[in-house]
Amino acid sequence: MIRYEGKLFRPPSEASSLILQATIGCSYNECTFCGMYRDKRFRVRPIEELRAEIAWAREHVPGVRKVFLADGDALVAKARFLEAVLLELRAAFPALRRVSVYASPQSLQVRSVEEMARLRELGLELYYLGIESGHDRVLADLVKGVDAAEMVRVANKATEAGVKLSTMILLGAGGRALSREHAEASARVVNAIRPRFVSTLVMTPVEDTPLFEADQRGAVDHLTPIELEQELLWFVAGLELDGSVFRSNHASNYLTLAGTLPKDKPAILAALDRVLADPEAAPFVPDWARGL
Repeated sequence: MIRYEGKLFRPPSEASSLILQATIGCSYNECTFCGMYRDKRFRVRPIEELRAEIAWAREHVPGVRKVFLADGDALVAKARFLEAVLLELRAAFPALRRVSVYASPQSLQVRSVEEMARLRELGLELYYLGIESGHDRVLADLVKGVDAAEMVRVANKATEAGVKLSTMILLGAGGRALSREHAEASARVVNAIRPRFVSTLVMTPVEDTPLFEADQRGAVDHLTPIELEQELLWFVAGLELDGSVFRSNHASNYLTLAGTLPKDKPAILAALDRVLADPEAAPFVPDWARGL
């Protein structure tokens, strides 16, 4: 059977995927806002364990079409290990359409374009990349480990390899003082990366993180729903993308919006204008229904 160690996390769009823990934890694990893997020590699992779990899934979960490789940044594992996992998956599941993974900037730094292209040929064709911000000061405060220019450089390596990118921006990450600068700089970085998917989340302090500790000291701005939607408007207004899918449907958001850019950009901006013009009528998700 498949054995999972600790809490398991996956992107919302991987709800129907077979989740395979190729690695445990996150090799970087320094982002101030992320508490997903702080109780785990990073390691790559033995291929023998994964082979046994894939064999079990082949027998008990027939017809697998999508697989998500957990935990935090399995892409950082050696290319030959990932190739072996992908070959096992292809042999076990004839209907397999795609394999996906979280990709940290650090894992993209160590993977060559050639390695990523080879892995894509074997099915690993979608990376989830947390950009969080395009503003260098905000990235430094979040301890992402890269600046905006490096984020663009490593993301474009994946694009060059033919990999699709699903990127995330953290609304509220710059606080009130940097709200507009954070939004507009983030749009510029997303434009330079040209991801297939772009989504927004709201930065939320969670326990056992430096962000939570700062929040307990009163050092974190909590933007109001209206302030967050104003920031989102600045962000969307700055996007110049061709065929990218936009979503703000993560559970942390106060407002659910979706569309394909640039076709639906005017409608998204109009919806945000209506919210800002009449906040009392805005269809905000109540706090009790929000979460990470």
